[in-house]
Amino acid sequence: MVNGWWSVLHAITCFLQRRRSYLNSAGTTAEYNVRGVMDIDVARVKSELVRFRASANSFLSAYEPLALLLAPLLTLLLARVLHSFLQFLRENGLKATVLGFLISFIKSVPGVKSYIQAEKQKVVDKLQSGNKSKREGWMVQLPTQGLGVGVLEKMKEDKNNDAVWQGKCSGAVYIGGTESEGHFSLINEACSMFAHTNPLHLDVFKSIARYEAEVVAMTAALLGSKDKASGGEVCGNMTSGGTESILLAIKTSRDYMKAKKGITRPEMIIPESAHSAYDKAAQYFNIKLWRVPVNKEFQADVKAIRQHMNRNTILIVGSAPGFPHGIIDPIEELGALAFSHGICFHVDLCLGGFVLPFACKLGYPIPPFDFTVKGITSISADVHKYGLAPKGTSIVLYRNHDIRKHQFVAVTEWSGGLYISPTMAGSRPGSVIAGAWAAMMSLGQEGYLEKTKAIMEVSRKIQDGIKEITELFVIGKPDMTIVAFGSNALDIFEVNDILSSKGWHLNALQRPNSLHVCITLQHVPVFKDFLQDLRDSVQTVKKSPGPITGGLAPVYGAAGKMPDRGMVKELLVEYMDNTC
Repeated sequence: MVNGWWSVLHAITCFLQRRRSYLNSAGTTAEYNVRGVMDIDVARVKSELVRFRASANSFLSAYEPLALLLAPLLTLLLARVLHSFLQFLRENGLKATVLGFLISFIKSVPGVKSYIQAEKQKVVDKLQSGNKSKREGWMVQLPTQGLGVGVLEKMKEDKNNDAVWQGKCSGAVYIGGTESEGHFSLINEACSMFAHTNPLHLDVFKSIARYEAEVVAMTAALLGSKDKASGGEVCGNMTSGGTESILLAIKTSRDYMKAKKGITRPEMIIPESAHSAYDKAAQYFNIKLWRVPVNKEFQADVKAIRQHMNRNTILIVGSAPGFPHGIIDPIEELGALAFSHGICFHVDLCLGGFVLPFACKLGYPIPPFDFTVKGITSISADVHKYGLAPKGTSIVLYRNHDIRKHQFVAVTEWSGGLYISPTMAGSRPGSVIAGAWAAMMSLGQEGYLEKTKAIMEVSRKIQDGIKEITELFVIGKPDMTIVAFGSNALDIFEVNDILSSKGWHLNALQRPNSLHVCITLQHVPVFKDFLQDLRDSVQTVKKSPGPITGGLAPVYGAAGKMPDRGMVKELLVEYMDNTC
């Protein structure tokens, strides 16, 4: 059979060589001989094909027809399995791949799966910490007779039973003071005035439409839109929060790169410190996500990101600062990388959008982060954090209108009429838009400078206070108002449990195991109390190490060390499913 193939190829090669000799010759002699040469070559090819056919039939006659039918199908199946395995190996590495197969094998052993399920449920119950019992007595249907205005008294009673959050939470509440005075009171009244408005109806609620446009424009101006380097076309929209802003930026980048480069199998690359909203976007919009390790300074590793880039890459991401450690990524280097490859670059300023511009004016050494950086195509910034606006207000900005157009959804064939929507939501609450506008207009640049000065100073004092506790260390060099800290001497999650028992609510982190506090105006008057409670908690754990009753340290510790990350994901899903 092989000899037959070789003969055919040899005949074709001879024909091509003679044909080339003919074309390179001149005169009537070549013209006279060409027909005869071609006839001979055609006859020879036909002869070799007949011989090959006979040889192939003779070779295949030794096999059953069914085997001949199934062989190519099985080969394709095997190739597909091998391709999937190699793809999984490329994405997860040899160690994770081998470990995954090993764990899958162990789970297949009779009795093991049920045991794991039982243990998993114990962890879920531990995470819920009695939430199920707290749900007893919750309303599951409308009351027969309404409460009337009495419902307000019921709500006041319920609110009084909530945890004390004033000055005790990491992030969460960014406005200073109490809810009944000052900026709180102003925001509440502004929201109340426009509680029943909806920007979807532009012709009716014209004031809300104007407020939204002005909030976007004022935010863009803070982030470099007035600088020539921005291109002078920065535009954007208000969203319900940082996650929606990021989702829209990713969806827009995907569609823009499809139109620009024809990319149909999109991939994006983010540092492992980037917000989990990017994972959500990857799942929602069918984008392959590469999450790469950070460098020794806990910043995005530009070299590692470059190594993951390929022809399907549509987007890279940087944060200013990152949520876990409050450290700004090398935005200029990432921008240059994105620009050189002609791809999108999103900067997450959800935390820093209303701090970094004013920190720069106050003289803090803040690296470039806004649209003055070449290569940035989109930015997200939350107004409901350090913009001191009501919850549910964020901004997504784009360098120009050509990019932003891919954010919109236009429908022309709906029987309800022509439809166009700028963001994910159709109807939106005009109340929070009014609240955001009121916050920015009431504070002005001087107000934000004053607030930024206060929280930046407290942030530095908390950093210094943590460094004085010999059992702790600050992670990296925080650029803003988030301070992460860990310990090589004791279980940091046990410290967190003690702090929780004192009423503090911090964020537990992993890789490395650590905690962080996001400093807000609520912490300005109580930061000394926090440092004292932190010192006391460290000494308590040092003298009596081990989990406390009702503490979550064992759960956090086990989750961080568990090699089967799929099981950790299952735990989270089970917890959420039992909590909602």
